[in-house]
Amino acid sequence: MSSESFSADSERRSGLRTIRKVGPYLWPEGRTDIKIRVVLAMIALVIGKVATVAIPALFGATVDSMAPEEGTRSTAYLLIGSSVGLVIAYGAMRVASVGFNQLRDAVFARVGQRALRMLALETFQHIHALSLRFHITRKTGGLSRIIERGVKGVEFLLRFLLFSMGPLALELAMVCGIFAFAFGPGYLLVVVVTIALYVWFTFAVTEWRVKIRKKMNEEDTAANQKAIDSLLNFETVKYFGAERREAERYDQSMQAYQKAAISTALSLAGLNFGQAAIITVGLVTVMVMGALEVAAGTFTVGQFVMINAYMVQITMPLNFLGTVYREIRQSLVDMGDMFDLLEVDAEIADKPGAKPLVVSGGEIVFDGVKFGYDPDRYILKGLDLTVHAGQTVAVVGPSGSGKSTIGRLLFRFYDVAGGALRIDGQDVREVTQESLRKAIGVVPQDTVLFNDTIGYNIAYGRPEASRDEVIAAARAAQIHDFIASLPQGYDTTVGERGLKLSGGEKQRVGIARTILKNPPILLLDEATSALDSETEQEILGSLREMGEGRTVITIAHRLSTVVHADQIVVLENGEVVERGTHDGLLAKGGRYAALWARQAADREEGAGPAPRPGVGPEEPVEPEAASAMRAVRGRYGVIPDG
Repeated sequence: MSSESFSADSERRSGLRTIRKVGPYLWPEGRTDIKIRVVLAMIALVIGKVATVAIPALFGATVDSMAPEEGTRSTAYLLIGSSVGLVIAYGAMRVASVGFNQLRDAVFARVGQRALRMLALETFQHIHALSLRFHITRKTGGLSRIIERGVKGVEFLLRFLLFSMGPLALELAMVCGIFAFAFGPGYLLVVVVTIALYVWFTFAVTEWRVKIRKKMNEEDTAANQKAIDSLLNFETVKYFGAERREAERYDQSMQAYQKAAISTALSLAGLNFGQAAIITVGLVTVMVMGALEVAAGTFTVGQFVMINAYMVQITMPLNFLGTVYREIRQSLVDMGDMFDLLEVDAEIADKPGAKPLVVSGGEIVFDGVKFGYDPDRYILKGLDLTVHAGQTVAVVGPSGSGKSTIGRLLFRFYDVAGGALRIDGQDVREVTQESLRKAIGVVPQDTVLFNDTIGYNIAYGRPEASRDEVIAAARAAQIHDFIASLPQGYDTTVGERGLKLSGGEKQRVGIARTILKNPPILLLDEATSALDSETEQEILGSLREMGEGRTVITIAHRLSTVVHADQIVVLENGEVVERGTHDGLLAKGGRYAALWARQAADREEGAGPAPRPGVGPEEPVEPEAASAMRAVRGRYGVIPDG
């Protein structure tokens, strides 16, 4: 089998797969009301098509009823009455045709919209269930485009496959039957050949056009990705004066899209001309045959008119066949992409029968944990770390040492490759993700906010919280006064990703959000990195107060923020190289002392006298710590960057 035929066969299988997957949404288990609506819609469809097919026959009979015949006045009255009756019947069929078609749409609307909603919801939930690894590697612009086109494809498929292609096939079958029995096999042969040529030509050209359309969609997606990526990095573009460069990148994609779009337009013109030529030849052929029959006296004028009416009637839906078929094919492709997305397995999933996490104290144990984002390169190499219930443990170390990875494993964004991570003796792989994440609060280094109000973003930590509780959390995070100074207060919109707020303001909203959540376990990932020194001291006080009685893991680069930790763990190359208290590690004169001395030297160079090593600016320097710092300076000279 050639690669082209294999690809075509794969696409057909993909289309059949898509139709099979949509089926359960139209005929859902346990929903008798939906099934009844589907049946009623199909009945209305059939009645509507029968009425449509009856219209030309009534029109032809009306023409024959008005043919002049010799007879008495009473005979003339009877003929007039018959003609009027046929005209009324003709009008009734037209009304029935439109009425039952509209009734079909009205009855089916609830079915179609429910299917759309359920598919969109399932896709949305599935995307949230996918791993962090998937979202890191997937481009947001392309992902949103797949969902958007997929859902629209479902709507188009339901509307046109069920109510255009299906009814068209039914109508053509009935028309062919009428031509066979009312006019003879010769007329049937011409009609069948005309329809067959028309359909073959339409499908063949449309298949070719689908490839062009697919290319056009790819270029559209690429352009959309570049546009979204550029807009999300608006400030970076401005920093580097790269507006023209970004415009050129976007225009390159749009040029490719333009080329594909022009090819699509030209091929459409060719398709329309070919369709018109085929249908016109068929129409002229049966009209000539009918005219000869009338001249021979074997056909009436009404039959001739009926032939013409049927050919014109089937011409109108056939004219849209190419467009409908192309859009259905494109919808199947778009829906196929969406169903491909739905078939992506969630890397992290709850085990069957997983139970909720029960936090009795909050002890966290990393037992020989091994992990790497790339299986061939471990970030953590057998990490052993115990955080006792109610204890605050700080994790420090140079970039790339695995500090942030600890937080991601704690939230089970990834599963460990070796060893185990347990909370109060329960392996996090054995409990539900929902209960695990409900028990942990995080203040990340980069707080990202929803494009909603400040009140909504704080209450995201506990949606059922009252406004008073939201305000109390904001006070604890030292941001209430700022919010109160805004014209709209807590109803102020923060903009996309919170860009209307400064880095420090966003960070404090994130802290307030976590304070409101009130979890038994806290993860502080560079929680004060965006704050000035004065605000940092105030926030650290709030965070220490919030951490009382809770298990706290603090990931920090600024060592002055972790001196009060019960235990400080120094990571390097995924392994613990030191652990102990702040004073003990300084006295040891090892890696932590080197990091401390380097940061102290940086502070001296940048701001005059070095800040004292305690959290509060007025705390005295312990003699042991000062001695350790002098020893480290003497040992290392210029301390290398961690």
